[in-house]
Amino acid sequence: MRSPSAPVDPGFDVVVLGAGLNSLNLTIAFHQEYGMRCTTVVRVPVAMNERTVTSDLVTLGAEASDEDMRDALLDLAARRPAGRPALLLTNADSLIAFLDRFRAELEPHYLLAQVDAALLARLADKAEFAEICRELDIDTVPTVIVDFSRAEEPDWNGHEELPWSYPVVGKAANTAEYHHVDFPGKKKVFFLESAAEQQDLVRRLRESGFTGRFLFQELIEGDDTAQRSVTAYRSSRGEVTLLCAAQVLLGEHTPEALGRPAAMITGDFPSLTAAAQRFLDAVDYVGFANFDVKVDPRTGRECFFEINPRIGRNNYYVTAAGESVARHVVEDRVHGRDLAQVVVTAPILYTILPLRLVLRYVRDTALRAWVRQVARRGLRNPFRYGPEGLWMRAYSVVSGANFVRKYRAVYPRPTDTGF
Repeated sequence: MRSPSAPVDPGFDVVVLGAGLNSLNLTIAFHQEYGMRCTTVVRVPVAMNERTVTSDLVTLGAEASDEDMRDALLDLAARRPAGRPALLLTNADSLIAFLDRFRAELEPHYLLAQVDAALLARLADKAEFAEICRELDIDTVPTVIVDFSRAEEPDWNGHEELPWSYPVVGKAANTAEYHHVDFPGKKKVFFLESAAEQQDLVRRLRESGFTGRFLFQELIEGDDTAQRSVTAYRSSRGEVTLLCAAQVLLGEHTPEALGRPAAMITGDFPSLTAAAQRFLDAVDYVGFANFDVKVDPRTGRECFFEINPRIGRNNYYVTAAGESVARHVVEDRVHGRDLAQVVVTAPILYTILPLRLVLRYVRDTALRAWVRQVARRGLRNPFRYGPEGLWMRAYSVVSGANFVRKYRAVYPRPTDTGF
């Protein structure tokens, strides 16, 4: 393993926008593959980004505007030797939008790997995503779309009875639109036990001034272990060079992070990776993508829920399984060539949680035995990346203890629905 005090110069730079694990997992991938330190640009510093050996931190301040961030990136570019390429990446939805907004000013100085504004807008809408899936014969969850911009029209469907028994799931079609409204009891995802609860939510959304589309979906039974994650890269020349899928074992359960995976086990999921490639090719996607999927235990149907137009917070599960995510974007954007497609199938256990906590929530006996077996030879926690110092290892212990307390408070035992 290379010494963290002696970074290697790979002949290009990498700038990552955003704080926390979103950016840390990316900078780990570049450090592991190329021995380099990235530059991470944030508004508010996070300790893990300050302490990591994989990156240098540029802090803008909590009040920094998008224009301030743009100017900081242009200043970094001006200090770079002429002709030296630099990748500009992010792993947060708001910063994906930022890059698209300032694309014309940034592209002369940075290599970007993301789709244009029109496709971003289409993919960010979960209703549009579901329509594309239907056209491609990819299973999705049954959904009723309520368009709150039409709430004053006589044929508005917001008051109509849903066609399924309760409970049902509710969530905004576009998280960016939803971000700007506030109302009592606001959540990322709602678990609605009755028609009265569903209609109360419709009322609160309407009173909040929400004018976007809201989705009500049939509840697909199954705890967190019914969820799947697929990570992919499609090059600027239209080749899907990376595919990796994992079974979620346990997700986070606080209201602001509900549904975010915290422990996953990789493996061979050919139907999932094939469907992901079919989708990316159909929309002419460019860059990293992450799909959320849930397997219906009643039928075995693999229901695709959404695509994130970024690599996903927990992308270290791909690198840890043996294929550096960094390699694919570097070969595409820096060197202008495509790698032969890699479909990652090696089993590893990715977790930011203590193993004992994960096992407590895995109820299937055979799966629990498999998790134990994989953990013995392939347990990977990004906070325990080898070159990191003692602080990061201590952080992993403290963070794990905090997670134990959180689960006791918000999700003390596994349920048949994951809620």
